[in-house]
Amino acid sequence: MFVAAVATQAQELPPAVVDALQRAQIPVTSVGVHVQELATGTVTLAMNDTLAFNPASTMKLVTSNAALDILGPTFSWKTQAFVDGVQNGDVLQGDLIIKGSGDPKLVLENFWMFLRRIRSRGIREIRGNVVLDRTIFEDMPYDAAQFDGDPLKPYNVGPDALLLNYKSLSFRFVPDPARGVVQVTVDPPLAAYPLYAPQLSNGDCGDWRLKLNAAIDSNSARFNGAYPASCGERTWHVHPYLMTHTKYFDLAFRRFWADLGGTLKGETRSGVLPPNTRLVAEWDSVSLSEVIRDINKFSNNVMARQVLLTLAAQTTKMQANTERGATVVHAWLAAKGIAAPELSIENGSGLSRTERIAPATLGKMLATTFRSPVMPEFIASLPLVGYDGTMRNRLTTQTVAGKAHIKTGLLNEVRAIAGYVLAASGRRYAVVCMINHPNALRGNEAQDALLQWIYERG
Repeated sequence: MFVAAVATQAQELPPAVVDALQRAQIPVTSVGVHVQELATGTVTLAMNDTLAFNPASTMKLVTSNAALDILGPTFSWKTQAFVDGVQNGDVLQGDLIIKGSGDPKLVLENFWMFLRRIRSRGIREIRGNVVLDRTIFEDMPYDAAQFDGDPLKPYNVGPDALLLNYKSLSFRFVPDPARGVVQVTVDPPLAAYPLYAPQLSNGDCGDWRLKLNAAIDSNSARFNGAYPASCGERTWHVHPYLMTHTKYFDLAFRRFWADLGGTLKGETRSGVLPPNTRLVAEWDSVSLSEVIRDINKFSNNVMARQVLLTLAAQTTKMQANTERGATVVHAWLAAKGIAAPELSIENGSGLSRTERIAPATLGKMLATTFRSPVMPEFIASLPLVGYDGTMRNRLTTQTVAGKAHIKTGLLNEVRAIAGYVLAASGRRYAVVCMINHPNALRGNEAQDALLQWIYERG
């Protein structure tokens, strides 16, 4: 085992880690480390571990762990359809109300199956409106450009109680040099949403997205620039931030409903489920265990936001907002005997400039979770070093590959890792390492060296 120490100086870190930090020009004062042997609870390495750091996406471990422990691994979300009106044959003289509960993974295939269930109840023509009840979440203002000024990025999608397909569009560009044109398709297919293709051009592919000169709004997607033939087939995943959640749902619903032989005469709007309606169909999401696997393996920000709000809704029985979700997490940690006065939660995903946690707080949470009933589900949600998720391309040739489950975090000026290492000795360790510094993006080598050292020396 390591020699127990509370390290405050660089020489108390493993030499390989110190050397890597020096090459990256990252001072040890900008690094927080907490390593704890799980069988004994001994903290074997600690440096700046009680200071508050921006954790980037390792904050997802706190959100997902709290949800797994409070809601249970088999928890699922329900999306329900009600009718308000009279059904004459296959015609609904009234509204179809769809009530959401915050399902983070209402993807296209699930949505299609949900609509099939509605259709199987004999409803073909809806002569009223489609009303979307998303009131389980508080109506919160959201600016997709606030974080980094790039609202088209899918990670900047805001939460929604009826989040459909992560509210993203995937545009596929296929050049046809023989005809001198570019074919453009969009997924999901949308009703009455014209696509205007770019011109086909020569030259290097380069920054092909910028060359498209895209204008994507609620009415159409126009690519007013050019697409180089040298790019071949490419797909661009986009957050259509100028399109509301309601409009996105409307365009997808109309297209899918029409494909199922249905028609909608009215509009799609937000509203509240009225009394005395009739339930006609419901869809159960995948389990929370599967959701947190997507969140932690692939660092899905909007799904993490949905989970934090779900914690608030399910625990407080009030309309959910991020403040209530943060309060639930604070109380959960306190109940486990983990004081976290420095903990600051803005949205629970780590896509934040203000979220903070101490490495010691996160390390103690990891150690406590290792002894909990949901330990297998939680650890299985973390990337396996050298094999999958955000760690699939790191340490692939080192002996620690396949022996550690590690969540990563990345922002400008932030690099973080947190998770578990099974050392060659058979001992298991919780590890947290956070770097907050302008050169943090060079910190991978130091963090990888720490993981390898724990594996070899633990």
